[in-house]
Amino acid sequence: MMDNLRTAANGPVLKIVLALIILTFLVTGVTGYLSSESGSYAAKVNGQTISRAQLEQAFLQEKNDQQEKLGDKFSTLFSDEHRLQLLRRQSLDKLINDTLIAQYARKLGLSASNGQVAQEIRNQLFLQTDGQFDHKKYQDYIKALARSNISLDIFAEQIRQNLINRQLEQILIDAEIALPTEIKQEAALLLQERTVRFATLELKSMEAKQTVTDEELKNYYGANSKYFTVPEKVKVSYIKMDATNELNHVTVSDADIDKYYKDNLPKYTKLEQKKYSFIQLASDSIARSVLDELKKGADFSQLASEKSTDKFSAQKGGDLGWMEENSLPNELKSANLTQKGQLSDVIKLSNGYAIFRLDDIKPQEVKPLSDMRPEIEKIVKHEKAVDAFYALQRKVSDAAANDNESLAAAEKAAGYKAVSTDWFDREHVPADINFSQVVQAIFSGNLIDDKGATGINSDVISVEGDRAFIVRVDDVKPETVQPFEQAKSEVVGLVKRQKAEKQLLVESEKLLTALKEGKGEQVLKAAEIQFAQPTVIKNSLQTNQAIDVAFTLPHPKEGKPVYGLAQDELGNAVLIQLDKVVPGSITDEQLKQYMMGYQYQTVTSVLESLIMNLRDEASIKFGQIE
Repeated sequence: MMDNLRTAANGPVLKIVLALIILTFLVTGVTGYLSSESGSYAAKVNGQTISRAQLEQAFLQEKNDQQEKLGDKFSTLFSDEHRLQLLRRQSLDKLINDTLIAQYARKLGLSASNGQVAQEIRNQLFLQTDGQFDHKKYQDYIKALARSNISLDIFAEQIRQNLINRQLEQILIDAEIALPTEIKQEAALLLQERTVRFATLELKSMEAKQTVTDEELKNYYGANSKYFTVPEKVKVSYIKMDATNELNHVTVSDADIDKYYKDNLPKYTKLEQKKYSFIQLASDSIARSVLDELKKGADFSQLASEKSTDKFSAQKGGDLGWMEENSLPNELKSANLTQKGQLSDVIKLSNGYAIFRLDDIKPQEVKPLSDMRPEIEKIVKHEKAVDAFYALQRKVSDAAANDNESLAAAEKAAGYKAVSTDWFDREHVPADINFSQVVQAIFSGNLIDDKGATGINSDVISVEGDRAFIVRVDDVKPETVQPFEQAKSEVVGLVKRQKAEKQLLVESEKLLTALKEGKGEQVLKAAEIQFAQPTVIKNSLQTNQAIDVAFTLPHPKEGKPVYGLAQDELGNAVLIQLDKVVPGSITDEQLKQYMMGYQYQTVTSVLESLIMNLRDEASIKFGQIE
């Protein structure tokens, strides 16, 4: 099989695939990138260099991933340099771990060919449409990578390393196979059913019966006064700028549309495409014999299916599909086929000989301006609105900076009045300005200091949705501790709850002891509670203490129930009566699923241990990472 893969990787079909998909990283070479010694380095792992360029790309990728995951919270969490340095260090640690795993995989003889990498890229679901590789989606993805400063080398190496990691994981799975009998026992416990009844002692009703004295309240307040605070509050004025407002003031002329169309003509041009087929043969003499047959009228597809040594294309009668001139491999370019049905001479390949045929030609097509006018008008209008929006921001920003005593000049520049708010704290920000960037500027920027409002205007604060703000803090109420009299009602509730919790614990434990002694009926009646109807429960992955406790209770014997005690999410005490246990049974399909879960957990654990051992034994030299 490996021989077939190596042969396929050298064939023209794979060359065409790679030309369409990952031409750049095949030309530059991933290995050369990884081993580059030019300039300073971030780390050396057993002599292998991790360059600063690698670290920078890994850091940017991790930063982009975190930003996408956290959204608005990212700027708040990673606003200080220390957190960014930590993120950079984590990126370097991951690169070191990946390098160690790659080195270990090479020792085991594991690898992934360029052909396998290309096929894996084609198999990515997000690059497919209706189950087929979509070249446009791939091009869009390449552009997205470029915008994130992630090179094709990094992308290709990630794919290659994923393939190698899967091989390594399979080796670990094979080495750590759990016996089906063990899995069945664990699954049986998870699928076990228990018949239980619950009785609840409500904390709220016990809380209502509590009485408190002024001395108790003052003692509690004195010990916990720091928790009875009124948060810092502010009043602000702000000017809001919105790009959508600029659309109402933008006009687009025919000249604007014509210019955009001419400037972006390649965007509306579909280049000429040619459809090719080929037959790959082992020797020059065999190839020339086949070429003679073709010239005498033999069926190209049939000969390709019968005689081509490239099995990928032979299955489709030698069909290579449609290609543009700039994506052709050198072998096909050298054939210089220009007419439909034209055959090439015998072409020398790195692993044989080939005959190419030009099957069909799609001429270059240019979408007419008349068809594209509505779309271009929208694009130009949006671009003009964005330009106007940023010009407005600069104008308002300059006015706010030149007249820092108020927002009057900024109002004049913006063309509308500032909005003033009532008092609010960090947790209750008015909806119109409730963006993390604005909140950060108000409460953690230079608009407030220990003396109150600084009396200056903010810089332009851009937020998502093409909106921006200039903010000014008008007044500040510092954080204060509530006087006892103001906090008293809250303190009463807290003290009553505290006393009720202690009483509830004592009462519920008394009831549990009585139930275990067989005096349940009397004590439950006295407490004015009773067990609910029996219910059948299963092990739950959700947090539910009553169910968790129910599954820790021993099996009932001789028909006698077993009792337990838990607490629910409201703080209520829950008495548990376990009446019956039914062992779980597992189907073959469920066993298969549990096996997969077990293998995943095992491999994850083994990989973590492997990385720790590899790091302990490795020679790791750190360079410059900033």
